[in-house]
Amino acid sequence: METQATANVAFLPQRTPEDAPLPRIPPHNFEVEMGLLAALLANNRAYEKVSELLRPEHFADARHGRIYDAIGKLAQKGQQANAATLKNYFEHDGELADIGGAEYLARLQASAVTIINAQDYAQRIFDLYLRRELIDIGTDVVNEAYAFDVDSDANAKIESAEQKLFDLAEKGQAEGGFKTFNNALTAAIDMATLAFKRDGAVTGVTTGFADMDDKLGGLHKSDLLIVAGRPSMGKTALATKLAFNAALARQRWIEQALRDGRDLDDPEADGAVVAFFSLEMSAEQLANRLLSERVEIPSDKIRRGEVAGEDFPKFVQAAQELAALPLHIDDTPALSVSAVRTRARRLKRTHGLGLIVIDYLQLLSPPPGMRAEGRVQEISAITRGLKALAKELDVPVMALSQLSRAVEQREDKRPLLSDLRESGTIEQDADVVMFVYREEYYHSRAEPGRRPEEDESKFNERHQKWQERGEQIMNIAEVILGKQRHGPIGTVRLRFDGQFTKFSDLAPSDHLPEVYE
Repeated sequence: METQATANVAFLPQRTPEDAPLPRIPPHNFEVEMGLLAALLANNRAYEKVSELLRPEHFADARHGRIYDAIGKLAQKGQQANAATLKNYFEHDGELADIGGAEYLARLQASAVTIINAQDYAQRIFDLYLRRELIDIGTDVVNEAYAFDVDSDANAKIESAEQKLFDLAEKGQAEGGFKTFNNALTAAIDMATLAFKRDGAVTGVTTGFADMDDKLGGLHKSDLLIVAGRPSMGKTALATKLAFNAALARQRWIEQALRDGRDLDDPEADGAVVAFFSLEMSAEQLANRLLSERVEIPSDKIRRGEVAGEDFPKFVQAAQELAALPLHIDDTPALSVSAVRTRARRLKRTHGLGLIVIDYLQLLSPPPGMRAEGRVQEISAITRGLKALAKELDVPVMALSQLSRAVEQREDKRPLLSDLRESGTIEQDADVVMFVYREEYYHSRAEPGRRPEEDESKFNERHQKWQERGEQIMNIAEVILGKQRHGPIGTVRLRFDGQFTKFSDLAPSDHLPEVYE
């Protein structure tokens, strides 16, 4: 007896060979490629118009790519490139037959088009190349999705696909080139005007610290900033405070703009919407730190619920204020740069974005598919990716970084650029490098002990000097600007309260209130 399934199959329409879909051929246009080569052979100066955009591998016909490459090499040597010289060039390399022979070169030159069309032809060839590359990526994505690999989950495959698409998009950005000095000058004047309207020297995102804004002029768009330091120096606390200050400035500006009926997209807006990627601490730990700093209650007491009754209303109010900030925290561990890029793009599209903070650089994963050639190469790829991200999204990117133990071996433990782990690539790609240093941390661990057979008075004298120095540096942190492309280097002194992991402006001694006894 025929089963129901078999019966159903019997009534399915049968596909005939005539109905089978025709194989799809990757997009190409050999006539356009031939037309461009003909134009270049007719006048080699046309090569200058297309060489920045077009490379030999962009041609669908490999023969055309080799001819284009030969034209370029001859033109760069100042030699004439035509059918005759190309014939000699390929005969010398024994490749004349591979490109169709002398007859093919003569036919190309005979079909010359006007030089005016050269750039249009080049753009068409490049567009078709991008389409073929996109097809290849799509095919790879499908094949990798079908292939099961225990060492690579679905998210890793998605990130790999995103990285390939981003790399292709980078190739497709052919709109670069020279800007007239007038346009560049106008942009510089606009930046100076913005700083004047803000009644200060801040043209970027404010740090919330007066002396730091004076040195940096704010955090500038498309900049990669590195905040580095040894453990327990306060890197995360400083980055969190900078993110908080930027978000708070934006929140206050939004509130004022709504009262004044101003456009919320005004380029003069203060502060920034912040994306904070915390690869080390959880979002709850970061929020706990901000609460502790805001209400000045030790974070361990907040975590244990030991908040005094009289402090609770202040605690609740601070929590409500923090909840309204345009500060977005992603605590997913081991993110790759491509994943950071995807999430930052999404945030910019939905909520806007003015600052990215990453805690910390060495915890980012290398690009998907990158072979393990050494940690230096991985960090190099990561820092290049972060710099590209800053330029692509037109926002400052701040990444925290660890320092090597070489600092601990010196008497003066102030960090240097050479102390950066994998320092060559980080130092090269960064626009600003700043180090967090607290002498108090090292001084408190170097209390002098009494030496054998040392006179008590000498010991007391040494101990007294140690105490006096401790009082001088108590609660003082230094932010050392080791590199800045746009301005001076130097040191900014801040106040640091370790009990609440709180950074704040340091009032100079001549501004302190008088003390009356």
